[in-house]
Amino acid sequence: MARQDINRSGEMEVFVQVVEQGGFSAAARFFRVTPSAVSKLVARLEARLGTRLVNRSTRKLLLTAEGRSFYERSVRILADIEEAERIAADLDDPRGLIRINTSAAYGTHVLAPILSQFLDLYPGISVEVIQTDLVVDLLAERADIAIRAGVMPNSSLVARKLGDTPLVIVASPTYLASHGVPETASELERHNRLGFGYVRAHRDWSAPEGDTIVQVPVAGRLSASDGEALRHFAIGGAGLVQLARFTVTEDLKAGRLVTVLDDPRTRRSEPFHAVYVGQGGHLPARIRVMLDFLAEHGRVS
Repeated sequence: MARQDINRSGEMEVFVQVVEQGGFSAAARFFRVTPSAVSKLVARLEARLGTRLVNRSTRKLLLTAEGRSFYERSVRILADIEEAERIAADLDDPRGLIRINTSAAYGTHVLAPILSQFLDLYPGISVEVIQTDLVVDLLAERADIAIRAGVMPNSSLVARKLGDTPLVIVASPTYLASHGVPETASELERHNRLGFGYVRAHRDWSAPEGDTIVQVPVAGRLSASDGEALRHFAIGGAGLVQLARFTVTEDLKAGRLVTVLDDPRTRRSEPFHAVYVGQGGHLPARIRVMLDFLAEHGRVS
């Protein structure tokens, strides 16, 4: 087994500079050490390899055949090490695959309009988007970044906030024409309230009832596993649904949906975060540039 205290790349660097600088003294000046230190290192290298690498003379340094071969291979190896470190750090050219786990709503209304700009900025990066509203294990799903709504629990995940979005209750004009516009909690209870097929932070809707605010449970005849499906159900006239405002902005402008129960006392908002595994610090550049890009262009506020 090789000794663990031998710094092979360090020896190669010194030997390469001895050759390229033309001698021990010049290499010593390059590394800011004494000539004897360089001479001793090369001597130890030759002893370990069991062969002479250089023929020393008072005028110049001459490489043996073995020394020439070792020099050429050392140059290639050191270049490979430098390239490996550059790729790992992605100092000037981030590259690789980024897997983003996000809700269909965020993917459709926020990511879709901006991802082409990101890909133009970083031609060495590819992006795979996995859409689900369910909270996933980033490690198990091999996701680099997840976009999540709601308050972040304490965990090993690090979060980058992407803003807060108001939650609004909406319905289609057709549905409201047939079933009436609810203005109180008791009226809301008579409507079909579309819900998510999993537990969410906000399990009830807030609605006024006189001078008080009442929490009305989401209890309808139709639910779905993602907000985009519920949005389309609402546009189709299936009932009322509470969604992040940024997902229905265009529908409200076009008149496909209208807001109901928009009382200042019942307004809620929901934070969005880009989360990733780790404690900051040594993030791959491909992840770091995506997080920076989302913080600037992927906000929901």
